[in-house]
Amino acid sequence: MAAIFFAVILAVLTSSLQEGVFDNLVKNVVSFYSGYIQVHKQGYWNERILDNTFESTTLLENKILQQANVKAVAPRVESFALASSNEFTKGCMVVGISPESENSITNLSSKLVAGNYLNDNDLGVLVGQGLAKRLRINIQDTIVLIGQGFHGAMAAGKYMVAGILKFGSPDLNNQVLFLALPTAQTLYSAEGMLTSYVLSLENPSLLRETAQHIQATIGSNYEAMTWEEMMPEVIQHINTDKGSMLIIQGILYLLICFGILGTLLMMMVERKYEMGMMVAIGMKKKTLMQLLMFESIMTVFSGCILGIIFSIPIVYYLYVYPIQFTGEFAKAYADFGFEPIFPTSIEASIFIKQGLIILVLSLLLALYPIVKVARLNPVKAMKK
Repeated sequence: MAAIFFAVILAVLTSSLQEGVFDNLVKNVVSFYSGYIQVHKQGYWNERILDNTFESTTLLENKILQQANVKAVAPRVESFALASSNEFTKGCMVVGISPESENSITNLSSKLVAGNYLNDNDLGVLVGQGLAKRLRINIQDTIVLIGQGFHGAMAAGKYMVAGILKFGSPDLNNQVLFLALPTAQTLYSAEGMLTSYVLSLENPSLLRETAQHIQATIGSNYEAMTWEEMMPEVIQHINTDKGSMLIIQGILYLLICFGILGTLLMMMVERKYEMGMMVAIGMKKKTLMQLLMFESIMTVFSGCILGIIFSIPIVYYLYVYPIQFTGEFAKAYADFGFEPIFPTSIEASIFIKQGLIILVLSLLLALYPIVKVARLNPVKAMKK
């Protein structure tokens, strides 16, 4: 039973760490910038220009918010401009946001390293740290934006730097700039227009179903896209990692099987004389096989249940206090915008699934003593 007990704990812990890492990866990706789902005008994602914006209406926003799984909605206007300060110039991505709504989804204020966060009527800008270094600007400096607005209008404006943001992604850190939504709409002559609604979900596991329901509600003039559709390269990365983890789990299950089988072999060697004696004095092999089967079932069930019970506090502790990476490994994680942690997942399905897998493997291996008893020769068994 001890072998099965430790096998269940090891299997649950490994699977929980695997799921925790992927959950953390997805959480970082969607809270980083994209959200779980985005709503655009039909065709916007293939040609992301201001001419493909749509009118912001309370009716459309309420239709989205009425979906049971939608937790929050943040409107955006996204475009590009040439940012300049003194003799320094760089192209940048300009994002007009509703500060409070945006913060509820991407936690943007937590990325602030200097200055103040925006409010709804702010005329200042939040600049990525890399972009600020390139333009040699700091808090309260002035930045000039020049670009093309809605329907070819000229977009030009001069703004004070209200805050500096630091993102994990070098690309985003080096080129992003945030304005309050009304300010961005005025800059691009797109008053009342949006490029997207960014959505946060109550239950991320219902991602695709929620996107389908939203699409059916808002009609064919709009498109509801999941983060998986918008970032297929991240999905490929996750699937590759999952494939690697499945191989590791397969090796783990193989080691667990050898551990349990070794315990059964030792048990049979130690009880060989006893079993031979019992058969020799008249006990039927069938009865002995039934006895061993009942013993195996009770041992396996007890080991699995105790393993699940004892694994719960270990997994929960690592969920609350995840393993922290340090040094170069932590820096590599931070460079890609992920927290340098190795968390666990506390989904109940993990405990049940791993317990059932070990249960089935143990019961299959428990057939070995039954087969040995069926072939038992009492005379040979009693020889030392």
